Amino acid sequence: MVTIREIARAVGVSSGTVSRVLNYDPSLSISEPKRKAIIETAEALNYETPRNRNRHKLGPLRSAARMPALPQLATVHFLEADEELIDPYYIGVRLGIERRCRLFDTEIVKVFHADLAASAALLESMAGVIVIGKHRSADIDFIASHSAHTVFADFVPRREDFDCVFSDLGTATRTILDGLQQAGYQRIAFIGAHDRIDEPSQPYSEIRCRTYVDWQKANGTFNPALIALNDDCNNGQNLKLEVGYEQARALLSHDIRPDVILTANDNIAIGTARAALEAGLSIPDDIAIASYNDIPVAQFLNPALSTMKIPGEAIGETAVDLLIERINGREDYAKRVTIPTTMIWRDSCRHPKTC
Repeated sequence: MVTIREIARAVGVSSGTVSRVLNYDPSLSISEPKRKAIIETAEALNYETPRNRNRHKLGPLRSAARMPALPQLATVHFLEADEELIDPYYIGVRLGIERRCRLFDTEIVKVFHADLAASAALLESMAGVIVIGKHRSADIDFIASHSAHTVFADFVPRREDFDCVFSDLGTATRTILDGLQQAGYQRIAFIGAHDRIDEPSQPYSEIRCRTYVDWQKANGTFNPALIALNDDCNNGQNLKLEVGYEQARALLSHDIRPDVILTANDNIAIGTARAALEAGLSIPDDIAIASYNDIPVAQFLNPALSTMKIPGEAIGETAVDLLIERINGREDYAKRVTIPTTMIWRDSCRHPKTC
């Protein structure tokens, strides 16, 4: 069995470089001839990834269990196609779904929010549907009425009869805030969006913002002037660079500026950094930044971004697993699967003190 190390030795690069090329890491900087050489060498040596090896092992198991090849599945995304393309986190969720579906020899049909109303017949023809991101109650009822099986990825619906997989953003937010406090920050600001999933929205209802407010109140440091929320974001998600830029400019215009800004995702953090630099501020000396998601570019920013890693690909893979369980007969109960997060402390803020 050919190994990554053997391919690396044949091409003259590191094993890590080979691994990143074969896993299509978009953040890897490598010349096209070298990339081509790695891929061609792997093909010539008949290299198989561990996942493909496991796929072959599943063949006899599936035959023994008389499991037919899965029919088509559908994803319904809260974003539109062009919005998903500029959001690396949700690209990761989709890649996780697609990778898992390849393991089971099935295809995915993608439906975006704008096309949902016209997709009833399509959804009914699918074996099941994975719903990605937040959707309004009316949309959820529509999808469920036209889907044999429905699983939610990166969202916890109010109805308890659905399977869902998500990361606990409340716990993640408390972890970040506790760390920032241990690092000596006192004026911690927050940039995010209103949660307008079902009108009318309640103040500070989005989970990251709500946890931030509760944490500040518990510490006796709540100050609404340190919160900047955007009105135009889709259901508290789809938070773009422009949001961070505009909201950070507003926060930084206060007479007493924050010590650190916690942003609802890495895209907002990038926009926030631009606003800080334009204001003549140094990161992290004058203003620090922390965030969520750990998109590939986060580690290459200057300074590198401190961010809570939310494993989007694992969320996508698990959503497929839950849907397969439903298709194979699990009916008596629903599952809610929580995928742990990990805080990655980098140079955009001081690190918490360790014991």
